[in-house]
Amino acid sequence: MKKNIGLVILALVMTSSFNLQAQYSRTDSTYKRWFVGTSLFVLVGNLAPTDNPPDFFQLNIGYRLTGRDVITVEPKTWKYAWPNGIHPFLNNAYEKPEEKFPGYVREYGLSLSYQRFFWKGLYAELNVMPTLQDFVNDQGNKIDGGFQVFNTYRAGYHIKLFKDRFFFQPSIAITHRAYHTRLPDGFKQLDDKWSKFILGEPGLHVGFNF
Repeated sequence: MKKNIGLVILALVMTSSFNLQAQYSRTDSTYKRWFVGTSLFVLVGNLAPTDNPPDFFQLNIGYRLTGRDVITVEPKTWKYAWPNGIHPFLNNAYEKPEEKFPGYVREYGLSLSYQRFFWKGLYAELNVMPTLQDFVNDQGNKIDGGFQVFNTYRAGYHIKLFKDRFFFQPSIAITHRAYHTRLPDGFKQLDDKWSKFILGEPGLHVGFNF
């Protein structure tokens, strides 16, 4: 699964590199202010054959305050069976049986993000997401609930497609579990072994302007 996602991202970046365009100018009043989108990982992650399906859903609803300032609301849900502190692409401990939770975590989040564009399509983003957590054991029974604040600090590039009807945004991020309630036994011991930060997590948002 990790190789499939990496190949898709590389192909999209290479095929679109010829069409890089600047972000909206400060004085431009003709750009489309609203957009909807998602993460490409929703499509690739849910369709790729794997023993660890994320059952991932994400919808981005965004509004451009100006040509350089953007806010987005993002309802999300997904599940995972390995600690969030393990990098899913760069750390071989991810998906190793000895690091697996005794079950999985299902999260329901609503994030608010702010993007600031600095030069052409280059932007920085702060994304803050409170989530509710369900801890489920190997028998499929919920054993506990929790709460988490999950922050993402992102840098990326906005690429316009098809006369600005569509766009995609390859990016790189630092994720940060800023706060979470106590995990149940079995989950906590594994989670405590890993950092609250992940450096270099890739992202690829796609969207439709209107």
